[in-house]
Amino acid sequence: MRQLSTQDADFDSQLTQLLAFETVNDADLLKTVDRIIAQVRHDGDSVVLALTQQFDQHPATTMQELELSKEALADAFANLDNEVKTALTTAANRVQTFHERQIQETWQYEDELGNRLGQKVTPLDRVGIYVPGGLASYPSSVLMNAIPAKVAGVNEVIMVVPAPKGVLNPLVLAAAHLAQVDRVFTIGGAQAVAALAYGTETIPAVDKITGPGNKYVAAAKRAVFGQVGIDMIAGPSEVLVYAEGEAQDRADWLAMDLLSQAEHDRIAQAIFVTTSSEQLDAVAVEIEKALAELPKADIARDSLQNRGALILVKDRSEGMAVINRVAPEHLELSVDDPDALLNDIRHAGAIFMGRHTPEAIGDYCAGPNHVLPTSGTARFSSPLGVYDFQKKSSIIYCSETGSKPLAETADILAQREDLEAHARSARYRYQ
Repeated sequence: MRQLSTQDADFDSQLTQLLAFETVNDADLLKTVDRIIAQVRHDGDSVVLALTQQFDQHPATTMQELELSKEALADAFANLDNEVKTALTTAANRVQTFHERQIQETWQYEDELGNRLGQKVTPLDRVGIYVPGGLASYPSSVLMNAIPAKVAGVNEVIMVVPAPKGVLNPLVLAAAHLAQVDRVFTIGGAQAVAALAYGTETIPAVDKITGPGNKYVAAAKRAVFGQVGIDMIAGPSEVLVYAEGEAQDRADWLAMDLLSQAEHDRIAQAIFVTTSSEQLDAVAVEIEKALAELPKADIARDSLQNRGALILVKDRSEGMAVINRVAPEHLELSVDDPDALLNDIRHAGAIFMGRHTPEAIGDYCAGPNHVLPTSGTARFSSPLGVYDFQKKSSIIYCSETGSKPLAETADILAQREDLEAHARSARYRYQ
């Protein structure tokens, strides 16, 4: 795992290289995805079924076999053991409680001229959520995508989840039951995104697609954006852990928090930033100890070697500068007083405050959404939320008297823009 210092002459270029990552710019990938989308648009169900049989070795012979009934979802939940059922229900309830606070309401006000202005908030009609599939799938992704949509008032949530060889994790189906998903199709890849975006004979077209997937899914989401809305083009998972070598720190905790991201996949990113060289060395030692016993040590080791770093900064000010430069998906502030740093953090998807708040809690059951901006996009993006499933319409009502001064202003400005019909349209209201 590379070690960097802000005192290195080439630190800036090293950090730039560390952060460089292109999610979906491979020409061959884009060509393949464009071809799949075109096929789905042209042939609908038949090509979705054929590609699902080809890529997932799914045994289904008809599209109807790729849709799961609500009874199947309910049975999956009912058959969970009590410990898992309680944990999943707790997570769902906490996610719902948090997102209910994000609901935005329609509002209006009357100006001094007697005109009424405002904003109408409306839920999307139908959304599609993509959930990674197979045995190593993520029920938490179901909760994080479907619950905010339902809280927003979305009428219909369509879930797609690949089922390699027809196999699904029952936890995913149980989560779909808890989150009140309306329809579930066992399809994945670019063909699933295309089906959601354009519709087929069986799968209805949606207004927005959310949820993570592999590079084919990410490329397909980018390709269909404009036909439908999307949440983001998600890159690999990231964490940045910041500490200052305080007495309460535990190097084994810090190391495991880094490894919790590194074990996701070989291109995940884990970065440790500290003001203490002794702490940096201690964390490096604990990482090696932990790697000796982790089940996914090979993946984690590749991730740390490929994109991980231990960074030594001179002081807190430099630490904050590095954090804002990285704009991490997950940021852990492992310090005595994390609130003292909060105002200095400008760019982060989610901020985990203090030593007893590991990123893993946020992944499952804290309540805030775990669908977060990656690859530096926290500079301009936000976590997935209820607001992603609502749209806004402006409300403008002019009274007869209140219209006249505004129409005169519009007339003047329209003439300056050389738009005579605009000017006359306004002029008729006050002359």
